[in-house]
Amino acid sequence: MKNIAKMISLIAFCLIVVPCSLFFAGAIDLPLVKTLALIGTIIWFASTPLWMSRELQVDSAEVEI
Repeated sequence: MKNIAKMISLIAFCLIVVPCSLFFAGAIDLPLVKTLALIGTIIWFASTPLWMSRELQVDSAEVEI
């Protein structure tokens, strides 16, 4: 599951970076760059927490002494 989420995150990151580079090179128009970057950003924010999460520390209210 984590590998799939990492792959989706990488693809989403490419959807953010590649269109910006193509616009800088003059290959695509600005509205297309904005659309692809928005889609890539939404997918990246949805998929990255799935594999980048960390173990939560034990809360002091849950510990019995």
